Amino acid sequence: LAFGTVDSWLIWNLTGGRVHATDATNAARTLLYNIAENRWDAEICALFDIPMPLLPEVRDCAADFGMARADLFGREIPILGVAGDQQAATVGQACFQPGMMKSTYGTGCFALLNTGEEMVASKNRLLSTIAYRLEGRTTYALEGSILIAGAVVQWLRDGLGLIRSAAETQGLAEAADPGQELVLVPAFTGLGAPYWRPDCRGAVFGLTRNSGPAELARAALESVGFQTRDLWEAMRADWPGAAAGVLRVDGGMAASGWTMQFLADILGAPVDRPRVTETTALGAGYLAGLQAGLCPPPGDFARDWALERRFEPAMAEGEREARYGRWKQAVKATMGVAG
Repeated sequence: LAFGTVDSWLIWNLTGGRVHATDATNAARTLLYNIAENRWDAEICALFDIPMPLLPEVRDCAADFGMARADLFGREIPILGVAGDQQAATVGQACFQPGMMKSTYGTGCFALLNTGEEMVASKNRLLSTIAYRLEGRTTYALEGSILIAGAVVQWLRDGLGLIRSAAETQGLAEAADPGQELVLVPAFTGLGAPYWRPDCRGAVFGLTRNSGPAELARAALESVGFQTRDLWEAMRADWPGAAAGVLRVDGGMAASGWTMQFLADILGAPVDRPRVTETTALGAGYLAGLQAGLCPPPGDFARDWALERRFEPAMAEGEREARYGRWKQAVKATMGVAG
């Protein structure tokens, strides 16, 4: 009997049962791994009565994970790179220096801040995790999770029938009445970091008789920026190294120029969108290439990282803080209704 994560199950099957292994980032997701000491935690395993011999060997993100069986692909292929979803995106975004931060916008949103060799214990309900481990050296990160990002656009399409495709939201947002001050709190499945209130549900504030599809679409896109600002503020409070800098973005929602501009405006900081927005796949591929000797070391890879567009903040500070203040009031009211 063996136990592991999805990657260790894939490795087991690809190697014909010869290798039972995982990497440090996936091991960290099990809650059975001591990320400070980089080993399976005997105390936690004992608490849950988990025999430690069941667990996979933990290796670096770029390491030898065995050979895939020849009958699968016509020849044996080495498995040389393994990383968790968001950690692979962090590598793909070349966030190798402490203080660098990336945010991936899919159905939800996950923001990671590189804290270097220091494991920062959050005082603002963020997750301390492993960003990556290379050549035995561990780099840590602070992580914040937004439960609803791209899913709010899906709701406009499938739930309300206001749009036929996600691309329509940008035109609607641009056409929205600037005098309307709708705030949408998309707590459809609760609020994620830094609130962690699973009992909350979504709410819309500021509705008038003139509120329509355009205003709802704008509020939906803005909600992603407001939630990212919540994570940004929590990270800056937890770690002074995050006090300034640039946010690198990726994922499907990063394609919306309107949304990324609002994100820069509400953060008051530049937002960089790379040429390659599928950074999770890029990061995993880079780790394998690094181990194979086909890709350059992290420093050189970072220099090759290519910017597609930088979004500079254009909103006045007074307006920025007033709008963020309305968001905070809406969140507070939503939590109040939930009790």
